[in-house]
Amino acid sequence: MFKKYDVIVVGGGHAGCEAAAAAGNLGSSVLLVTMNMATIAQMSCNPAMGGVAKGQIVREIDAMGGGSGIITDKTSIQFRMLNRSKGPAMWSPRAQVDRMRFAEEWRLMLERIANVDFWQDTVNSLIIKGGKVCGVITSLGIEIEAEAVVLTNGTFLNGLIHIGEKKFGGGRTAEKAAHGITEQLVGLGFEAGRMKTGTPPRVDGRSLDYTKMEEQWGDDERGEFSYTEVPKPTEQRCCWITYTNTQVHETLKEGFEKSPMFTGRIKGLGPRYCPSIEDKINRFAERDRHQIFVEPEGWNTIEIYVNGFSTSLPEDVQYKALKQIQGFENVKMFRPGYAIEYDYFPPTQLKLTLETKFIDNLFFAGQINGTTGYEEAACQGFIAGINAHNNVAVKEALIMKRSESYIGVLIDDLVTKGTEEPYRMFTSRAEHRLLLRQDNADIRLTPLGYKLGLIKEERMQTVNNKVKNADAIVKFVKSVSIKPEEVNGLLEEAGTSTISQNVKLSAIIGRPQINFSMLKEASASLKEFLSPYNQETIEQAEIKIKYESYFEKELEIVNKMKKMEDKEIYQDFNYNEIISLSKEAREKLIKIKPRTLGQASRISGVSPSDVSVLMVHISR
Repeated sequence: MFKKYDVIVVGGGHAGCEAAAAAGNLGSSVLLVTMNMATIAQMSCNPAMGGVAKGQIVREIDAMGGGSGIITDKTSIQFRMLNRSKGPAMWSPRAQVDRMRFAEEWRLMLERIANVDFWQDTVNSLIIKGGKVCGVITSLGIEIEAEAVVLTNGTFLNGLIHIGEKKFGGGRTAEKAAHGITEQLVGLGFEAGRMKTGTPPRVDGRSLDYTKMEEQWGDDERGEFSYTEVPKPTEQRCCWITYTNTQVHETLKEGFEKSPMFTGRIKGLGPRYCPSIEDKINRFAERDRHQIFVEPEGWNTIEIYVNGFSTSLPEDVQYKALKQIQGFENVKMFRPGYAIEYDYFPPTQLKLTLETKFIDNLFFAGQINGTTGYEEAACQGFIAGINAHNNVAVKEALIMKRSESYIGVLIDDLVTKGTEEPYRMFTSRAEHRLLLRQDNADIRLTPLGYKLGLIKEERMQTVNNKVKNADAIVKFVKSVSIKPEEVNGLLEEAGTSTISQNVKLSAIIGRPQINFSMLKEASASLKEFLSPYNQETIEQAEIKIKYESYFEKELEIVNKMKKMEDKEIYQDFNYNEIISLSKEAREKLIKIKPRTLGQASRISGVSPSDVSVLMVHISR
C-alpha cells in the first residue's frame, strides 16, 4: 500500500509542517502522518505569531526558506513591531493572525509540494533495527518504511487534560492522546518526563462591551515577517486590553481547592513565563489587577481568545470570574480553559542536528523536546527536516551556531543545558543579540538557505543587492558634509546639540535622536541620493551607522569564541582517562558528548578549570 519513504514526519503541528516542507522541498519523499487532516497547523493556543525573540526566529526561518513567515503574512489581521523605543536588537515583530486561514494556508502550501504525501492515522510505535529507525507502525496496524523519522508529537504523548477536578485523556480539547511511543522509547533507554501547559477560555465576541476596554491597534506602517513579496491584507483588526480586579481574584480563589495545580494532581512543570491566572494571583498576591488581552481569532469569526486568563479551574468558577472583568459582564463562553500534561524527552539526549544519540535517523522537534511556543517548535521542525533529508542524501549535517542565529541559541541551549520546564526563547538568552537582529536575518541566513537549496537564485540576488545598496548609503553619508545653517534647526527641534562647522552626514545620523527620514528634509543631496532605495535598505544602513562601533566589538568577541567552537571533540573521546577533570564534569561530558570545546564550556557543572584541562588534552 505504501512505498518506502525517505522521511516520515509524525505530527502536523508547526514543527511537523516545517519539517515536512523542508525535507520535501530539498527533494526527499515525505509522508506526513497526522491524527486529523483538518487540524494541520492548528493554533492550539493564542492566534498570533512572533513577539519578543520569537519574531526573530520566524524571520530566520523565512530567511532560510521556511514557510512560517509567508503563512503569517498572508493570514495576519494585525501587525506590530514591539520594543521600537529600545535598540534594534530588541525590535521584535508580532502578528495577530486568522487562526482558520493560517491552518488552511499551511495545508495548501504543503499540498503544493509534490514530494509530500499525507496519511491520517496515529503512530503507536517505531520500527527500529540495529540501532536505526526504519519506519513506523500506525494504530491501524500498518507498517510504513522510511529512511528517517521526525517525531513532532506536541502535547499528545500520553496527554491528560485537567479542568477542575475533572481529568481525561487528550492531546488537545476534543482530540485523543497518543500512546505507545513513550513506552517504547523508555524501554530502549530514553529518559522521559512530564510537562504542563494550559490555555484560556474562548468567548463570544458579540457578548463583550468593547467601550469599557482600551483599544490596541497595529502599526500604521504595516510590517511583515517574510522577505519575499507576499500579498498582505490591506486592513487590520483591533485588539483590546482590559484588566482583572480584586473581585475577580476572590472569585478565582474560591476554586483553588479544586484546582489541579494546587491539589497536586498535575505533576508536570508549567511555563514559567506564561503562568495561569491562578498562578499569577498566588505568586503576585500584592497585585490587585492583571492585564487581559482581548484577541479576535480571525477576520470573520466571533470567537475571542482571552489572553492572560489561562486556567484549569472548574468551568463554573471560570465563567463566574470572567463576568466580573470590565467589559465581560454579559460574556458567553464557548469553551473553558484547561491545563494539559504530556510526555517529553529531555533534549540532552539529542545531537545538535536534533537527531537522537541512541537511535540513528530518528529526530525530535517541538514540545517533545521540552519547548513551548509555535515559533520554537517551527524552527526545530525546520532544522530536523533539513537534517533528516541530509542524512538520507548522505550530505553534511546542518548545525546552527549561537553566533549566527537565535535558532542556534535555542538548539544549543536545549542539547547542552537541557530543560526541566517549558523552554521559551528570550533576547536575553542570546549573548550576541546585537548581531542577531530581525532586520538582518536575510543577510545572515539566506546564503545558508541558498547553499542548502531552499533559496532560489533570484532571492539570493535580492539579498546581495540589499547589502550592496546599504553599503553605498553608508559610504555616501561618510563622504558628504552638511552645513550648520542646513541642519541646526532640525537638531534644536530634536533636542540635541547644534553644530558650529560643517560635519559629515554620518556624524548627524549617528545621533540617537536623528533618523534618515528627518535628515533628508534638511539635506537636498541626501534626499536625492536616497530616492531610489526602499525603506528596508535605508533602515539597514542607518542601523549600521548608529551601531558601527558596537558591531565591531561584538565581532571581536565572536571571533575569539570561534577558536573554542572550532576545537572539535571526537564523539568517542574517553573522558574517564582525564583524572584531573572534576567528577561532575566527567559525568556531564560523558552524558552530553559535546561536539566542540565551546559547547563543553556551556555545560552546567563544567568549570573553567575543567575546560582548560580539556583544551590541553584535545591539543595533544
